[in-house]
Amino acid sequence: MQVAPLGEQLREWRTRRRMSQMDLALDTEISTRHLSFIETGRSKPSAQMLGRIADCLEVPHRARNALLLAAGYAPDFQERPLDSSEMAGMRAIVEHVLKGHEPYPALAVDRHWNMVAANAAVAILIGQVSPALLAPPVNVLRLALHPDGLAPQIANYAMWRAHILHRLDLQIEASADPALASLRDEIAGYAVEANDNAAGPVSSIAVPLVLETAAGRISFVSTVTIFGTPVDITLSELAIEAFFPADAESAVLLRELAGD
Repeated sequence: MQVAPLGEQLREWRTRRRMSQMDLALDTEISTRHLSFIETGRSKPSAQMLGRIADCLEVPHRARNALLLAAGYAPDFQERPLDSSEMAGMRAIVEHVLKGHEPYPALAVDRHWNMVAANAAVAILIGQVSPALLAPPVNVLRLALHPDGLAPQIANYAMWRAHILHRLDLQIEASADPALASLRDEIAGYAVEANDNAAGPVSSIAVPLVLETAAGRISFVSTVTIFGTPVDITLSELAIEAFFPADAESAVLLRELAGD
């Protein structure tokens, strides 16, 4: 894979973070002239200096490796599949967290929102979706907003759609990932008749997912967990989304469905 020149990458990240050369130079304690020379290819930074610049620009692990390679250094971070033998311990932790969240749904996704693991309670969410959307890799954002997915069941579809697109916009801004941008274009273009007969948000800081299921209406709020200070790219891009009942009625119904 061809790596873009170091200066080009740095300019892109600096522009994305809305920083001038002077701002970045001050924050990284180097001269504006030196930073300009790095961006034009007239000077090569040390690996340590490049690390300071990447820290300041909040460059993700995957993109940091690209910066290092462009500068002629070995990458800092490995990338091992979650199902590899080296990652067996971490996968066991992920599965333990998901299992521990039952009888409520929880799932783990990669950087493109493809589902890599889930607990048994996720069946509550996917029980009525088209089998075609469940063929691996299962993309949970596509599953949520597609007309053949959860969309017909979501009582507050317009609200949930806006929430998902906003989250995706923030992720694209942070990562500059073209695959995420393509995914956003796809799901934003779905033709779904909005159904917004649900009650308003549970609180001003939580957007609920309100589903009409065969067993009745279930309202969820969700939390997203990421791993702190990971040294592996796969782990740094892994997120666990856990759904909680948003009201007492939903909690009772979920426990009944689980046979508790």
